[in-house]
Amino acid sequence: MATTNTTTLGVRGFHCSGCADNVGKALLRLDGVIKVAADFDAEQVQVRYDPDRVTEDALRDQIRAAGFEPA
Repeated sequence: MATTNTTTLGVRGFHCSGCADNVGKALLRLDGVIKVAADFDAEQVQVRYDPDRVTEDALRDQIRAAGFEPA
């Protein structure tokens, strides 16, 4: 079974729960991302991923590509 990591990243720029949903969907498009829980109120996302297929830097880049700033 593959090893998975879980990380919590802050996200600046959430204005509503739709923003959190958009970031979550963007992250799930990355190969190796298994699960995303985006929290609008806390301005953060928790991501479970396969570190052999995706890096934390790639997660941050995807957040930026979705129009938000990782904190």
